[in-house]
Amino acid sequence: MALISEQHKPHVREELASLQNPVRIIVFTQEFECQFCREARELAQEIAQLSNKISVEVYDFVKDAKKAAEYEIDKVPALAVVGKQDYGIRYYGIPAGYEFGTFLKDLKMVSKGATEISEKSRARLASVNAPVHIQVFVTPTCPYCPMAVSLAHQFAIENSQVRADMIDVTEFPHLGQKYAVMGVPKVVINERVEFTGLLPEDQFLQHVIVASRPVGAVYA
Repeated sequence: MALISEQHKPHVREELASLQNPVRIIVFTQEFECQFCREARELAQEIAQLSNKISVEVYDFVKDAKKAAEYEIDKVPALAVVGKQDYGIRYYGIPAGYEFGTFLKDLKMVSKGATEISEKSRARLASVNAPVHIQVFVTPTCPYCPMAVSLAHQFAIENSQVRADMIDVTEFPHLGQKYAVMGVPKVVINERVEFTGLLPEDQFLQHVIVASRPVGAVYA
């Protein structure tokens, strides 16, 4: 059974019509597929059928360990959205529910290599010169989560020091426990700066900037 309904396919095809440059969806699964690995792979393949600018590559998390390490993949199912370069955009879990729209938006932004953040934010983000890892914990039914994920992914597109993960906490409950995810979106940056809820672009970015500083300078 198709994950994208026949009724919905024309809308998706229309959304993807604006793609400018090729985009690769790189899927990591495993031989004995995890609970949602098959769905993640099939969703990527169905999307690729709706645009000649999209291709899909599927790798086994265990057998293709070097490829997984290259993309810094540490769990499955995982999807990386790659354009002219790897911007560090990752989905851990199926981009379903509200997150499906975010996934389509990411495909378009990666294809263009451009984002929608403000010029002020773009200038501030340029000052980040140390690695930043953003983890955004979501659920498919959370209406505010896509905006948090989108901001994190746009920061990653704008600055090569930033990589950003969407993590479906329902698919990775052990991470929900590890990071005490009691509500979503829950954002964890560099393992030491975190917040729950949707923040405006400038406030989210401020947390990114703080997390990028040396530990002793966090509150400087």
